[in-house]
Amino acid sequence: MSYEFRITKTDNNARLGQIHTPRGIINTPAFMPVGTNAAVKAMSPNEMKELGAEILLSNTYHLYLRPGHEIIKEVGGLHKFMKWDGPILTDSGGFQVFSLSPLRKIKNDGVEFRSHIDGSLHFLTPELVMEIQAALGSDIAMVFDECTPYPATREYALNSLKLTTEWGKRCLKAKNENQALFGIVQGGVYKDLRKQSAEELINIGFDGYALGGLSVGEPKESMYEMINYATPLLPEDKPHYLMGIGDLLDVLEAVSAGIDMFDCVMPTRNARNGTLFTSRGRISIKREEFKKDPEPLDPNCGCYTCKNYSRAYLRHLFMSREIQFREEQTLVLKNNFHALDPLNP
Repeated sequence: MSYEFRITKTDNNARLGQIHTPRGIINTPAFMPVGTNAAVKAMSPNEMKELGAEILLSNTYHLYLRPGHEIIKEVGGLHKFMKWDGPILTDSGGFQVFSLSPLRKIKNDGVEFRSHIDGSLHFLTPELVMEIQAALGSDIAMVFDECTPYPATREYALNSLKLTTEWGKRCLKAKNENQALFGIVQGGVYKDLRKQSAEELINIGFDGYALGGLSVGEPKESMYEMINYATPLLPEDKPHYLMGIGDLLDVLEAVSAGIDMFDCVMPTRNARNGTLFTSRGRISIKREEFKKDPEPLDPNCGCYTCKNYSRAYLRHLFMSREIQFREEQTLVLKNNFHALDPLNP
């Protein structure tokens, strides 16, 4: 497999780069739209390309449960299944299993849990997680990790770290040669444990490194502290991925720390709730004040939505529950991600 990461420009810890994959180049910093069930909500693959998306994220846990990884494999893999010919990253399902508490039981070999769909009993191991991701045929796979909750005692965070390291070794042994594999740094809000986790994963050797177990309820100050402390510990010549982060201010903080990749359901989730992002701040488009407002959403924005539609029309689409509203909102949000990137004028 042809896989390479190149840094093209730096500004203190922040950097521009490119991830070269067999299915195309990913320019970093990169936001990965989330297609949990092999689809980005309300958006077609063509629309995602028009927005400039170069990589999508899909969810191993959800696709394992429905329709099943073997079915996706039989129809030609995830790219063919969802008609996306660019790179795809699949998460390992660690966070989804973490969110099932108390419906899951963590063991040394893996995690036993009950499906949120039908209550059926399942047992995920590092080997099975890698088998699932290989069947899906993603370009970048993630190791199976034990996501540390917040709050957590130091003892719990240490045990979680040890499990993640051991599972990382097992994932690497089961790795598909056609996939890149990223390790996931755990350790909660304990600096020494973050350092230990990073060192152990670097000694194992992965194609990229992610920070996990953040934005799970800890204060913003603690999250920023961990991002700024742990990111410089990662190899400079490998991609740095901050998992589950998409708030604009969080992205800016992380980019300045040296993070290259992000993912979050925030764009589509906020769209479904009528929250729009502009250069002047957030707007709740469902408010009555916008009912007769002829102005564009953001006069300083040159995206398709702001050039063509009024706030009154966007409010109408939301109040009427038209699917087009969610498409227009995603356009606006993607434009603002680009506009707020400190390394892209």
